[in-house]
Amino acid sequence: MLRLLLLLPLLGAAGTLPTPFRRRRSASPPPGPYATRYLSQQIDHFGFDENHTFQQRYLIADQYWKKGNGPILFYTGNEGDIEWFCNNTGFMWDVAEELNAMLVFAEHRYYGESLPFGNESFSDSKHLNYLTSEQALADFAVLVEYLKATIAGAQRSPVIAIGGSYGGMLAAWFRMKYPHVVVGALAASAPIWQFGDLVPCGTFFSIVTNDFKKSGVGCSESIRNSWNAIYRLSSTDAGLQWLSSTFHLCSPLKTLQDAAVLKNWLSETWVNLAMVNYPYKADFLQPLPAWPIQEVCKFLKDPSLSDKLLLQNVFQAVNLYYNYTGEASCLDVSQTATKSLGEIGWFYQACTEMVMPLCTDGVHDMFEPQKWDFDAFSEECYRMWGVRPRLSWILSMYGGKNISSHSNIIFSNGDLDPWSAGGVTQNITNSLVAVVIPDGAHHLDLRSRNPLDPKSVQQARAMEISLMKEWIKKARHSH
Repeated sequence: MLRLLLLLPLLGAAGTLPTPFRRRRSASPPPGPYATRYLSQQIDHFGFDENHTFQQRYLIADQYWKKGNGPILFYTGNEGDIEWFCNNTGFMWDVAEELNAMLVFAEHRYYGESLPFGNESFSDSKHLNYLTSEQALADFAVLVEYLKATIAGAQRSPVIAIGGSYGGMLAAWFRMKYPHVVVGALAASAPIWQFGDLVPCGTFFSIVTNDFKKSGVGCSESIRNSWNAIYRLSSTDAGLQWLSSTFHLCSPLKTLQDAAVLKNWLSETWVNLAMVNYPYKADFLQPLPAWPIQEVCKFLKDPSLSDKLLLQNVFQAVNLYYNYTGEASCLDVSQTATKSLGEIGWFYQACTEMVMPLCTDGVHDMFEPQKWDFDAFSEECYRMWGVRPRLSWILSMYGGKNISSHSNIIFSNGDLDPWSAGGVTQNITNSLVAVVIPDGAHHLDLRSRNPLDPKSVQQARAMEISLMKEWIKKARHSH
């Protein structure tokens, strides 16, 4: 939340690269017992000069697995610690017994404990050179084949890839690139079309804005008006001091550049709220109440207030996100979600192949106008890493919208989730199926069942399970 991230490979006003799927490590216990294992993987699957290996971590739970032909549900890990994804993908645990399935959660290289060069993994672009989606998919394929070869009774087990956010993109791409390894994929909240010019760059932020607009009168307008209020107050030292005090910042604002960082932090907070706008109390990016945007909007009813009164209300709103538990003594503008997420790794991926154009205009959204400027983005990436992004490589690699030759992929998206802007929301063929969840935020369908789940997500999960059963049945017949 995918990270998410969000968050975004959008060059912010402060020259930062927010990430699309940024998450906080959850203290919630795992839904069930699992074993932690490691597999030796090639650092470079596609060349023969670099012959070193690293230890890829994976988690495995087989208590419900039917030996001989029970399926394997394989989580394609994304940009963070795999234990976090295991603990927050309750859907897999909920269906394991019904499907007699083994669960495997595979960690993505360069995240969590799966570091190809140990502490040197992020030292420079040479060490980061093997951080790509292609290398990660190859890791997953090798791991599946290893499991089938070494676990008695698993040789004929059909494998289904499951993932959310960037992990959902990987699940879809895994089925596309390795159809002999996985019989199908559930790609939840997977913005596989947020590349090139496949979708308008502004739709993402329009969805965020609409979430706030629907959640309270005056809410999105208050946020839109807050940017100029911050600008006016940040023009003086006294104003910067007032902002620092009002927002209870851990580090005081001292320059206009610091004020720009504050704005980016607020923007990312509103995006995160849109992603985790769940119908029940949850602890995903942060501990939050049910329908958190509705709660936030209770503070943002009057956009006509004076600058200081308006921004005092904005503080109350963001304080609900960062300090719902009341435990924070100050707010840190360098943190919007998890410290366990591999932000450095994601920044590098955004600066190489995961180039997702995003923009705002301040008219169709509640944010400050910010054009998508690939050249400026490229310069920032070169300054940070000494590498240049390849704008259209993902389209060349995975096909963009020309994917009708593939099969057995479910693309699920929630209408409340900004990442649905780049998602597949209409059926492409009979076996490339779109499942739309009107009341769903970021991969709500992958979360554990909850009594407060809206009917739309219950129906979505039922359809997903039905299709997976079809894939499993067909795979067994083919054997």
